[in-house]
Amino acid sequence: MYSEDILKEDLQTFNWNEVDEYPTFAVCDNASTKAERKDCFETTLTTFILSQLANETIIVTKDINDTITITFQISEKGKLSVIDIKSSDLIKEQIPEMDALLIESLKDLPKIFPAIKRSQQVKTEFKLPVVIYVN
Repeated sequence: MYSEDILKEDLQTFNWNEVDEYPTFAVCDNASTKAERKDCFETTLTTFILSQLANETIIVTKDINDTITITFQISEKGKLSVIDIKSSDLIKEQIPEMDALLIESLKDLPKIFPAIKRSQQVKTEFKLPVVIYVN
């Protein structure tokens, strides 16, 4: 492989399965395996989002128990960005501000340590399902 090819590969965005180490939070440092660190990261992120949403007053006319899928990107510096939010028509109808609430809920996230590939910090992209329950 030529050095330009390696550089091109390093500039791309990796998905979860292509990295040596997943992005992580400091709270996940005690997880010993790659799978445990992934679970800890996803659980920490989901719990944080749901706890932020719990502080919001959300009024609906129909009960909602649905899943929203959020596509995230974490830069090689550990900056989290929302790429896409997929939610059902019911959520869009009942909670039109949901996308904005989700993005706002990420403002005070703890520091994220980026993914590692071949000893380099790399950009990653992943999807996270978040269950929304409102009644």
